[in-house]
Amino acid sequence: MNDMPAPRIGATDVRREAQLARVRSEAAWDIVIVGGGATGLGAAVDAASRGYKTLLLEAEDFAKGASSRSTKLVHGGVRYLAQGNISLVFEALHERGLLQQNAPHLCSVLPLVVPAYRWIDQPFYGAGLLLYSVLAGKLGFGFSRLIGRAEALRLTPTLRAEGLKGGVVYFDGQFDDARMAVALLRTFQDLGGTALNYAKVAGVLKTGDKVSGVAFVDRESGDELEARTGGVINATGVFVDAIRQMDEPGARMVVAPSQGVHIVLDKSFLPGNHAIMIPKTDDGRVLFAVPWHDRVVVGTTDTPVPEKSVEPRALEHEVAFLLSHASRYLSRPVRAQDVLSIYAGLRPLIKAGDGQNTKSLSRDHTVMVSPSGLVTITGGKWTTYRHMGEDVINRVAVVAGLAPRACQTRTLPLRGATRSDLDDTWRVYGSDAGAVQALCAEREAWRAPMHRDLPYVLGQAAWAARFEMARTVEDVLARRTRALLLNARASAEAAPAVARVLADELGRDDAWVRAQIAQYAELAQGYSLT
Repeated sequence: MNDMPAPRIGATDVRREAQLARVRSEAAWDIVIVGGGATGLGAAVDAASRGYKTLLLEAEDFAKGASSRSTKLVHGGVRYLAQGNISLVFEALHERGLLQQNAPHLCSVLPLVVPAYRWIDQPFYGAGLLLYSVLAGKLGFGFSRLIGRAEALRLTPTLRAEGLKGGVVYFDGQFDDARMAVALLRTFQDLGGTALNYAKVAGVLKTGDKVSGVAFVDRESGDELEARTGGVINATGVFVDAIRQMDEPGARMVVAPSQGVHIVLDKSFLPGNHAIMIPKTDDGRVLFAVPWHDRVVVGTTDTPVPEKSVEPRALEHEVAFLLSHASRYLSRPVRAQDVLSIYAGLRPLIKAGDGQNTKSLSRDHTVMVSPSGLVTITGGKWTTYRHMGEDVINRVAVVAGLAPRACQTRTLPLRGATRSDLDDTWRVYGSDAGAVQALCAEREAWRAPMHRDLPYVLGQAAWAARFEMARTVEDVLARRTRALLLNARASAEAAPAVARVLADELGRDDAWVRAQIAQYAELAQGYSLT
């Protein structure tokens, strides 16, 4: 192995203008990564931490797709254990422990209650969850235990009491997915990496029959640009087949998109800090009700969908499924008017024949190399993003003929990594929280709440624009904060004030402000049931 050069920490200008200027000035890169979700960001951090000159291109905003639309759990996958996929569970539990160590401001331990409504359920689930705890080894979050009926209702007082026999308590991880993506972005930039959002790849460049870069469009200026490299990674989630067909027209489709839908409810539906896990619903999935940012996230569904969209919408039967199952296991009925937000994401599951049952498809990740040298990674899940990044960088280094360098990410703290007693609003910034609060105090207007029903202040929009590459109202309200998911209607009402802060920071005019408000209002309507 060659000696790894010392990482370049903290000296990067993170403004998009500066990142774009670097792209224009660089003649070639060691690695270019297409896709700025969990997989692409994880690969980018791995590459930069090894000292490879790396460019990350994202067609929309970072974590715009499924990477900001998860169940908010960092988990080994209880149902994969039931399917007998021990190796996947073991890997995910190990990665869960590393993620909690490397990003303690974003990942924490979550206790979950599995209710038992039949006497056989408690010993059956108890045995499985004990094995789940054991598989985690030294990186475990605690051992599961059996509890009686009274204890189950004490921990989850809104659980349906009728017929309840007892339950099992076990432990998994919880995180904020979009804020994790921001932490990965900032870590990548701290390590000297270059990233652009709103940079859409339009073609794969070749020299002879080998990949030699990508052509892309800067969607803000309309400029057509090129990035030269011998190492291109396609990490575009459900859209990997579109990039593969740019490289190899007619290439076989490898991804079967599966839609997962979640609803967000008021905290009163599940007070306390314990989640509920229902091991088997009518469609054979696991159902979660998870306390998150003083709300409750309930999900998810698993629906094969024919179309791949950057902004998928819940189907009527998915909504009905979630409302009926939440009402079945909670002590009060959940109605459409109780839903603060509803969101959908598309999972990039790897095809297995012509079957339509996406619940049975593999959640493992796959790395493929085309005859021209395009490296594609797909499948997997948030919990294993780091291992996926390690795998794909190992592979692309060989394909591109780069000097071999060892993976550094097992013990690499992510940007902001610190343990904190701050509330959720500020804890997600980690060690940057003090700087964010200081910026918010600079102007009296920035100290004002975005909305009375949201936990954010307007100064956080300024921080997002200056230091987190936020370019639109949606970027701020959907991902830099989680306003869209916490209360879609309130977020739409906050949009005008946020747009004015962004316009001031980005040098936009009144027409831009009006367009942003209108676009966001239309977006937020799709996250509301009423």
